[in-house]
Amino acid sequence: MKLLGHPVHPMLIVFPLGLLATAVIFDILYVATGNTDLATFSYYGIIAGVVGGLLAAVFGLLDWTKIPKETRARRVGAIHGTGNVIVMLLFVLSLASRWGDPAYLPSVLPMVLGLIGALIASFTAWLGGELVYRLRVAVDDDANLNASNSISREGIAEVRT
Repeated sequence: MKLLGHPVHPMLIVFPLGLLATAVIFDILYVATGNTDLATFSYYGIIAGVVGGLLAAVFGLLDWTKIPKETRARRVGAIHGTGNVIVMLLFVLSLASRWGDPAYLPSVLPMVLGLIGALIASFTAWLGGELVYRLRVAVDDDANLNASNSISREGIAEVRT
């Protein structure tokens, strides 16, 4: 799935990955400082991260179905996607244990779930990089240092330099 010549899934993963990682960091800072505003941000950061992650997952699944079967890329993509489902489940469980009160001061369990989710997400993000940078999934066949504009073949625009 592309938008203006660029794959949508890599564009969408940035925010959920950042929000969920930041929620874990803010939980750790909450424990270190006792500042309840940090726990409140974690609550909302997890909500936004899970919603964004689910949206990114739709496009990731659509992309994965286009990868030819019996390829390494298909297997790596399956591990990447399955790992990210686990990440989402861990953060949903973390959120469920806090649900209903944004000022809820999390106990150890939701913070541990988030930390495990973040560690797994580090690995699945690396797998995503492996798919794009090593296996060239979603990388344009025309890609090179003098490649044409990414949207020129779509008839939208041509930028000459």
